[in-house]
Amino acid sequence: MTLNILIAPSGFKECLDASDVARAIADGVKTAMPQAKTMLAPLVDGGEGFTRALCAATGGVLHERTVTGPVGDPLEAHFGFLGGAGPKTAVIEMAAAAGLALVPRDRRDPTLMTSYGVGELIAAALDAGAERILLGCGDSGINDGGAGMAQALGVRLLDAEGAPIGRGGAALGKLARIDLAGRDPRLDTVRIDAAVNWHNVLLGPRGVARVFAPQKGASPEQVEILDAALDTYAGMLRETTGLDVSTAPGCGASGGLGAGLHALLGATLHPRYDIVMRYLSFEAMLRRADLVITAEGCLDEQTPFGKIPAEVARQARARGIPVVALAGTIGCGKVRINFEHGIDAFASILKRPCTLEEAIAESEKLLRRAAEDAIRMIGVGIRLRREKVAA
Repeated sequence: MTLNILIAPSGFKECLDASDVARAIADGVKTAMPQAKTMLAPLVDGGEGFTRALCAATGGVLHERTVTGPVGDPLEAHFGFLGGAGPKTAVIEMAAAAGLALVPRDRRDPTLMTSYGVGELIAAALDAGAERILLGCGDSGINDGGAGMAQALGVRLLDAEGAPIGRGGAALGKLARIDLAGRDPRLDTVRIDAAVNWHNVLLGPRGVARVFAPQKGASPEQVEILDAALDTYAGMLRETTGLDVSTAPGCGASGGLGAGLHALLGATLHPRYDIVMRYLSFEAMLRRADLVITAEGCLDEQTPFGKIPAEVARQARARGIPVVALAGTIGCGKVRINFEHGIDAFASILKRPCTLEEAIAESEKLLRRAAEDAIRMIGVGIRLRREKVAA
């Protein structure tokens, strides 16, 4: 029996991109089952790798630009233009200018980090003649609601005295007025589509500051500061634009960048896989698959809320295809909830205690070995079934 195995992982944050993960898993599969046919579908969720993946899939081109990074230092970022017919479409990943990987571990303070560089990338795309902008939200290092992005595009955020509030999520607590008079007029003529995690909201019990700011270095006290500041921001957005972004789907994406995109730039928010799958050949490969292997850095109770393994599993389950998930780490909470969402088995690639630095350095080796182990176990099951049928 020759298995057709679809390998559809996400990247491992701050470690391997999705293509690297897919290749490592494929190597492990071939070691255990050389006759297997592998199909590689490295997936992106709007975060790191989004621009390169879509440009590669369409024959597009990349452009490099120097922009303001999340901690205020200049850095080299990129955007691209998709290939093919249709309007001249720029593709941007916010992570290229404001991703968590760009923030040194000893400077991770989400009350200060800014999305200003994202706005600079949008301006660069407009300068290059973009008629449409496709913007991916994911892997963010900011919690400023897209305020910095808007500031880079001419939106003035003012305090009660009429002075600019500065940058960073905490500064939004001083916001008293939003002045749109200097907003880049080209935004009125360009279509912006943003690929977001539809489950992420700005405020409330699952608001972006409460759920994600701790992952970016926020203390409990800073979480409260950021949540209150975003509440002030949402109120001013509603007063200025008439739009209520507080609990709208996707407005909490990327530290609240979705809210700024929608309310201040006029962007339309889309569930990210509606955008990503449109440009990749995932569905065609899925139709030919007997087994799917997916992967992400951490599999936990948050995975069903818009993460790649859950989306892959949802689509595979609809076709009756079993799914194995490999993960850098397995969460200690209600991780078994993933069984209810189409993942049939999961395992950590770590086989012994080690430091984060060791895990990152050996990640490709660990993935190859974990994939090999999984396929060897599946091979045992195939042999048992074959022998039972023969008997």
